[in-house]
Amino acid sequence: MSASLDRPALDDPAPATGPEQSSPADRLAQAQDALTRKDPEQALALAGPAPEEGLDIPALHYVRARALFHLHRYDDCAEELEKASTNAGPHAVSLLLDEAVAMRRRDDLLPLLEICRGRKPDDVRLLDAEATVLIQIGRFDEAELLLRKSLQCRPDNRATLNLLALLLTETGRFDSALSVMNDLCEGDPDDWEPICNMACILSSLGRMEEAANLYRQAVPMAPKDPRLRLNHSITMLKSGRMAQGWAEHEWRFGLPGHTSMPLDRLLPNISPSLDLQGKRILVTQEEGLGDTLMYLRYIPPLARTGAIVHIWGTETLAALCERVAGVAEVQFGGETPEYDYHCPFISLPRAFSGTPDAMGAPVPYLSADRRKAEMWRQRLQDDHKFRVGLVWAGAARPEDTAALMVDRQRSMPLSALAPLADIEGASFYSLQKDRPAEQIPDFPGELINFMPECHTMDDTAALMVNLDIIVSVDTSAVHLAGGLGKPVIMMDRVNNCWRWLHGRDDTPWYPQMTIIRQTRFADWSDVVKRVKRRLEDAVSAH
Repeated sequence: MSASLDRPALDDPAPATGPEQSSPADRLAQAQDALTRKDPEQALALAGPAPEEGLDIPALHYVRARALFHLHRYDDCAEELEKASTNAGPHAVSLLLDEAVAMRRRDDLLPLLEICRGRKPDDVRLLDAEATVLIQIGRFDEAELLLRKSLQCRPDNRATLNLLALLLTETGRFDSALSVMNDLCEGDPDDWEPICNMACILSSLGRMEEAANLYRQAVPMAPKDPRLRLNHSITMLKSGRMAQGWAEHEWRFGLPGHTSMPLDRLLPNISPSLDLQGKRILVTQEEGLGDTLMYLRYIPPLARTGAIVHIWGTETLAALCERVAGVAEVQFGGETPEYDYHCPFISLPRAFSGTPDAMGAPVPYLSADRRKAEMWRQRLQDDHKFRVGLVWAGAARPEDTAALMVDRQRSMPLSALAPLADIEGASFYSLQKDRPAEQIPDFPGELINFMPECHTMDDTAALMVNLDIIVSVDTSAVHLAGGLGKPVIMMDRVNNCWRWLHGRDDTPWYPQMTIIRQTRFADWSDVVKRVKRRLEDAVSAH
């Protein structure tokens, strides 16, 4: 990012006087404050007209461009972005990406980029910016054409080569991505980032020792960079080096979005010398629902230390949390309560890593509401077949680019599960929420859908305990079913998440789970064939 485009802090902005009476710095701060308050019209007025000759300030043009983007005025926005873009660094339009994503308007950048490229067809940076958007929305062929064209103009541009490696990884061409990364490493042996990226690719493919060797090379180059250390932790965890991995995973607090709580009050490692008797521990939700469900297993051993366990999480999990042994209080929303120590759910394994409770409480540590479960038992009592719950997609979360790109690989269309409809003696129940549930008519057999009646995870749990098995992709449903002690078949992608380790079809987290993993990138056909055989065996045993 060009230094001239850095956004100044909004602390104590100057009073909102007219643009002609304010200094450029004041106008900039006031306009940014107006955007924070979601008032783009005022931001545009505060940013003022184009500066006089000799006083052109790129940051003022950029804040005007942001306001114009909010107002869908793309032609004017493109003009301001052009003025904001210096000759060095990325084009200013690339700085809009995070904001557009947060507004769920990622696709709106494409018409804006078309206008920008029409104004400046020779600005190669616009090719990279558009390719970035196209990669995120899965239009890989178009993105690759742009990147190849960009590299014809700038063959050794490291940012473009990194984007190409990302695209190759996202399309399963891992060897080609590694080759690009290797060239980047050779081009600048002192740059740790391509080494880290190579290690990430190798780790996702299960080439754990090669990845570990690269991290041994990279970590001494940037020992305090939280991005590097967090990626290193993922490889250690996937390799089964849990104690070291959990300790290394705490480097995530150096990145934005993980916790706003003071780190000097983070729960220390549990040890005989740590007295938690009567101490209030505030356990907070940090990432997705699946992580919370997975790490609720640590609440019972935490309560056995004598601590008062206060969970501050999300409403959809509140009732499930209240029934976990040892929970004193559950809160969602509201103000930060009083506490002695706080601990995000994902830090609980680190806290217990040196104890006999390193894996938390045994399964089942979750339970369904008895009244709700009985209601479903009565409604399903005439179904004497083998009851199979199906989940074929995770939450896309388009406002989170990393989650969106992972979901594209872990989810499948329901039509891919069509062969299961031929299984005699099985009945199928949808456990799918959100937009993928619209695919239910694509299933060639009967797929019973009670999910419109399930408003929280607690409701889903009550239905789930009345089924015989859950078949799901890697999403929160497997953690809910696993924590309830239900049999689970998890359909997993070839470059799987660290928590399922590597080369295993079982998991220490959920003893009743079987993992069936892709043998070819993005190809679910073999997975579905193996799932079908297992279900047929289960129906016969039933």
